[in-house]
Amino acid sequence: MSSYYPRTKDLTRTRKSLTDSPPSSPSPTDKNYRHDRLSRYDSSGESATDKPLGRTSSYTRRETRLAAMNRQEQDSSTKDYKKMYAEALHENERLKSRLQDSKQELVKIRSQLEKVTQRHDRISERSTVLESEKREKQALEKRVSDMEEELKILTELKSDNQRLKDENGALIRVISKLSK
Repeated sequence: MSSYYPRTKDLTRTRKSLTDSPPSSPSPTDKNYRHDRLSRYDSSGESATDKPLGRTSSYTRRETRLAAMNRQEQDSSTKDYKKMYAEALHENERLKSRLQDSKQELVKIRSQLEKVTQRHDRISERSTVLESEKREKQALEKRVSDMEEELKILTELKSDNQRLKDENGALIRVISKLSK
C-alpha cells in the first residue's frame, strides 16, 4: 500500500498543476470543447438543462456577446479591407487622371516653348538680318555721300575747266589781236 500511496499523490499533483496553469494558446477545438462544457454548467456547477429554459448564466451570455463582437470585428475588418481597397482604387484612378492631365499640360507647354523658341530664333535671325541690312545701308549711305562729294568736286572741276577754257579763249583772242 505504501508503494501505491505516493503514486496517487503524484497523480493529484500532476492533475493539479495541469488545471492551475493556463493554456498558452488553446486550439480552436479546445475552445469549442471548453465553450460547450461551460455552456452546460453555470458557475454553481448545475447543468444548464436543470435550470429553467429562460435563464442563462452571465458567463454564457458574456461568451456569446464576445463571440458576436469578434464576428462583427472580423466582418468589419473584411469590410474595412474592401472599403480600403475600393478607396485605394478610386485614389489610384484619380491620380492616374491627374497624371494624364499633367502629361497633356506638359505636351502643351513644350509645344508653346518650341513655338516661342522658333519665334525667338526667327527674331534673332531677323535681328542679324536687320543688323546686316543696317551695315549694308550704312555702307551704301557712305558710298552715296562719297559719290556726292565726288560730284561736287567734279562740278567744281568742270566749272574751273570752263573758266580756264574761257580765259584761254580770251588769251588766244588777245594774242591774236596783238599778233595782227
